[in-house]
Amino acid sequence: MRFEELDLSDNILDALWDMRFDECTPIQEKCIPPLLDGHDLLGIAQTGTGKTAAYLLPILSMLDEGNYPDDAINCVILSPTRELAQQIDQAMQGFSYYLGNVSSVPVYGGNDGGRYDQELKALTMGVDVVIATPGRFISHLQMGNVDLSRASFFILDEADRMLDMGFYDDVMYIRKHMPEKIQTLMFSATLPQKIEQMARQLLKSPIKVKLSVSKPADNIHQMAYVCHETQKSGILKDLYSKSELKRAIIFTGKKQNVHSIVRELRKLGCNCCEIHSNLTQAERDEAMYRFKSGQTDVIVATDIISRGIDIDDISLVLNYDVPNDCEDYVHRIGRTARAQRDGKAITFVCEKDFRYFHNIERFLEYEIEKCPLPEGLGTPPDYNNPEKSTKPKKSRNFRKYKKSKGSPKGSRKSHKPTDK
Repeated sequence: MRFEELDLSDNILDALWDMRFDECTPIQEKCIPPLLDGHDLLGIAQTGTGKTAAYLLPILSMLDEGNYPDDAINCVILSPTRELAQQIDQAMQGFSYYLGNVSSVPVYGGNDGGRYDQELKALTMGVDVVIATPGRFISHLQMGNVDLSRASFFILDEADRMLDMGFYDDVMYIRKHMPEKIQTLMFSATLPQKIEQMARQLLKSPIKVKLSVSKPADNIHQMAYVCHETQKSGILKDLYSKSELKRAIIFTGKKQNVHSIVRELRKLGCNCCEIHSNLTQAERDEAMYRFKSGQTDVIVATDIISRGIDIDDISLVLNYDVPNDCEDYVHRIGRTARAQRDGKAITFVCEKDFRYFHNIERFLEYEIEKCPLPEGLGTPPDYNNPEKSTKPKKSRNFRKYKKSKGSPKGSRKSHKPTDK
């Protein structure tokens, strides 16, 4: 279906024409008509399907043609991360280019005082669309800077991520400040039980649009190294020596691992940076700018950017550990092979992740290519028979070192490290 066949405002259609957007994606074709008719909606679709436009275009069209108050907040869009909020705001600027009467403001933490003053002015005077992360928006609510009594639209983007990050109570708190009758939209990449529960609480007779999770693009060459945890460093070093780490993103599920990976890469001479939730917004913006501009070759990050960035020239995605969900795997490796380019996806698979990686292969309906370990790293665990796996043998020098250190006679206790 073409956008011009939809009942969007002329100003929206003009902006789409300038942006060379002609054909709707499936999620846009199924969502825009019921949203224009005023229905609540639950959309299940992964990143990259065009869901941001699926809700922004009808909302902006209605704000453009409707009689909504100029001095009120008319629409609230909640995003789980600052990066996604920024991306939504960028899309908003393009789609609303000809909408001189529609205003918007992004609201998220980590900014300086000047940015906060801009948020405060917009929220108190009235703004059509607020794109916010829950924590910062609640801060404004609690300080009396926000009046949501006349809001007409409430949108939750990446609702599953919102719940994973512990924002359930925040979302419900914000909703309590809104009118009883409000058009509510929820978009999520997955549909766990918690999402269904939240949908029952927030949505009234919703239209449900679900797109099956698509498989990774054919132009992504997927590979895996089956390894012990202690062998990951050696593989990383080998990849760097072969110049594989160019325009690469390295994902890890734990933010405490990000800095150690960066430190290891820098010892090798790799030009890299990091992104995780412990950084300030200015630090995250600077890291992303340096990577996008090519000043750094590698970015090491948590899943905070697995759904929130769109960079065309990423050649490699490296999963330092296996994501627990198949959808997360698809999101991560989908950062490469964009704009008709080819890309690589490499995953380190150690014994504790075997079950998750087997699930990913079952979802993909094919076996991912397993690469041999670099020479000198020892033997890998047995992926198909993990109970027969043995730990990699320590080097001869390591055994000599341990013998020289000695241990108390008769002491056979093993001391396990504890998490602190």
